[in-house]
Amino acid sequence: MSQQTFLPPNRSRKKRVIFITIIVLLLLVGGAFFYAQSRLTPVDRNSNKKVNVTIPQGSSVQSIGTVLKKEDLIKSKSAFRYYVKLTHVSGFQAGTYLFSPSMSLGEMVEKMEKGEVSKQPDIRVTIPEGRQLVEIADIIAKNTKFTKDEVMKKLDDKAFVNKMKEKYPDVVTDEVMQKDIKHPLEGYLYPVTYDFYDKNVSLDEILDKMVGKTNNVLGQYSGQMKKKKFSAHKLLTMSSLIEEEATAKVDREKIASVFYNRLEKNMPLQTDPTVLYALGEHKDRVSYKHLEVDSPYNTYKVKGLPPGPIASSGLMSIKAALHPANTDYLYFLATPEGKVIFTKTLEEHNKEKAKHITGKEKQNTEK
Repeated sequence: MSQQTFLPPNRSRKKRVIFITIIVLLLLVGGAFFYAQSRLTPVDRNSNKKVNVTIPQGSSVQSIGTVLKKEDLIKSKSAFRYYVKLTHVSGFQAGTYLFSPSMSLGEMVEKMEKGEVSKQPDIRVTIPEGRQLVEIADIIAKNTKFTKDEVMKKLDDKAFVNKMKEKYPDVVTDEVMQKDIKHPLEGYLYPVTYDFYDKNVSLDEILDKMVGKTNNVLGQYSGQMKKKKFSAHKLLTMSSLIEEEATAKVDREKIASVFYNRLEKNMPLQTDPTVLYALGEHKDRVSYKHLEVDSPYNTYKVKGLPPGPIASSGLMSIKAALHPANTDYLYFLATPEGKVIFTKTLEEHNKEKAKHITGKEKQNTEK
């Protein structure tokens, strides 16, 4: 009788499981690879359709992907984001591009990276960070056919403000219409470059685009705002104070920490830009007389945040308002050289002030 060799049942079962697992993994990897590849191919290789797509200055990869998907130029927003990340694209140039569903995702990315625009804008409006509404109105007037008075009248028009509230309800809320607010949309026109490809563009369209940009920017931080119980109005108000106090050399997160520390201790914020905003005029220096101005925006006389933003803040200040540094500072002082000195006590603050401000003024007087 011949003998047969049998593997123990458990060893045989283990081999079968390993073999099947390897096959499944290969199929999954292969399937995932081919699926990913299919996401990068043209939506329709045979399409003759041409689409003008405008990419504003400072647009995020996410917002660009949203626009391309909305125009049916790509198959997947997530595939677009991953492609840009994996190919280490350095950045996209603003402008209007001529795309087609017959183009691959890679071809469109290359055009935007090189700045191969289809045409130049008829109107370009650049809003620097830290500008107040009246200054922005002046910038718009200088670059369009509209006067400064027309721009301000539209911005303060209740019907237009309500239109923005309806279109962007998560950002433009009833808070902008509080009785002490100087201008409802102060701080709501995002500081960036705007291109328009129609010389007859309406004022409503111009301002709508600027408010819409603020809506898009804050939308990226909605989760963080909710966690901190920040309304858009509160965030824009705090970030505007940071923006107005900041210099190129300063740590905005530290400035934010001073404001939050003072609020926590029920101390007035005592920030000069709010006084200047209350006065409605620029001054090289705020005097003790100016500090007496009777206004809800005067943070020397009124505790807490002012009724609303005092300028349009950029992304760095918005981030600082959301993520202040963890410090014990209650004071900061900007020197004539642009350096900002942070201190914990009034005694320390006055000592630095005497050294960098009053001391130098005295020296200049004696000279």
